Amino acid sequence: MFTRFFSRLAFMTLSIFITFSIFATLPVFAASANDLSADKSKVTLVFDRALPNVPGKSIKGLLVEYAPGGSTPAHIHAASAFVYATVLEGAIRSKINDNPEQVYHAGENFFEVPGDHHRVSANASNTQPMRMLAVFVVDTNEENLTRLDDE
Repeated sequence: MFTRFFSRLAFMTLSIFITFSIFATLPVFAASANDLSADKSKVTLVFDRALPNVPGKSIKGLLVEYAPGGSTPAHIHAASAFVYATVLEGAIRSKINDNPEQVYHAGENFFEVPGDHHRVSANASNTQPMRMLAVFVVDTNEENLTRLDDE
């Protein structure tokens, strides 16, 4: 009983630590829309840690930034990837698999399970930037987190 309690407490503590660590590093890596490349999107790895209680798995945080009108082509993520995303600024248009396209605003979130096809990932605005934190739980040895459809 105590072992289960302490295991859950340790997991909750680790989860809170990881969340605070990610948000604490965001200002260091944040960039304005003027810093984005000509394709109007930028992805920056802001956090990468092995999960000590889940051998072979890591958590990786990516800051995804779209300039006004920016997007990424349709894509899938690593076969082992569970993705949780929170919109930090602006809004994103998203279509996963054959589900209806949705718009997520700052403070809202969505997720992708392994094998999902992200058909639309675009800034919902032509005048305001969009920033989103995408958190991956993925195999530790996975290096290619995203594969575009045309690759």
